Amino acid sequence: NLNAMANIRDLKKDINYVLGEIIEMAMDWEKANPDGDKSKTAAIIDEAITAFDSFSSRIYDKGIDNKRLHYRAIVTDLEAKGNELIAKLNAL
Repeated sequence: NLNAMANIRDLKKDINYVLGEIIEMAMDWEKANPDGDKSKTAAIIDEAITAFDSFSSRIYDKGIDNKRLHYRAIVTDLEAKGNELIAKLNAL
């Protein structure tokens, strides 16, 4: 299904963008705060990378009955994870 492939491609782009931006924000924080605790930003970066791997594997999960609901759940979870990581960055 061509439309499904476009949705997967868009979803992959969204995952890359959201988590890539969070990693970039963490690195920018480190540059702006050279004396800051880099272990906290490293933990956020690690969590973003783990989330990326998890979301990527979920996209290709086989045996999904309702792909539309499956992809919507990934989008919802990506938004929640993004907000969680941004909150952690803002708390630094």
